[in-house]
Amino acid sequence: MNIPILKFLSTFCFLLCVTVSFAQHPPYWSEIQSFRRSDSISAPPKKVILFVGSSSFRLWKEIQHDFPNHTIINRAFGGSSFPDVIRYANDIILPYNAKQVVIYCGENDLASSDSVTAQIVFDRFKVLFDIIRNQSPKTNIVFVSIKPSPSRDRIQSKVIEANKLIEAFLKTKKRTAYVNVYDLMIDSEGRPIKELFQNDMLHMKPNGYAIWKKAIEPYLIR
Repeated sequence: MNIPILKFLSTFCFLLCVTVSFAQHPPYWSEIQSFRRSDSISAPPKKVILFVGSSSFRLWKEIQHDFPNHTIINRAFGGSSFPDVIRYANDIILPYNAKQVVIYCGENDLASSDSVTAQIVFDRFKVLFDIIRNQSPKTNIVFVSIKPSPSRDRIQSKVIEANKLIEAFLKTKKRTAYVNVYDLMIDSEGRPIKELFQNDMLHMKPNGYAIWKKAIEPYLIR
């Protein structure tokens, strides 16, 4: 076999291995590995408040600055849904033994498919809730309501229903809180306030995060 063919086969095998290796990893795997590397370089503090969930938290770059009286770790990632957060709970939640876990998730679940109902989101939330509580029964758990994104108007009825189900559930549990940001982000006619959102009408501008900061802060524990 001549050298050009050997080089071709070698390159082909390498690319095939890379492709197979990549395909074996679940969604957002590289982001989770980045968190793990960061923790290995610098050990995370103890008695933290942990924020987990999807991009509305992930893009909150000033989160520690906005809550200066608390030690915050932000482990939100990608455009995650509840199954993603559940999949990586052993990597991004349980190792920190956080005194409080603040969750924003469910919006991407509802937007992913018309077959995903409010009940399904609620059931997924309960799975995550139980994972946290079984590991650490005294951990305080906060859920930030799913927001009214203008670009996702078609799912707003499901958003409202999911929020109500989760709120009612948390009222039956100790050391929990439900933060209603939904009502703070709609106008007098019940429509999303578009000025709070970026051009994609999904992610928030600083004035949107200002509303979240004011709403969440009273529920953060010392």
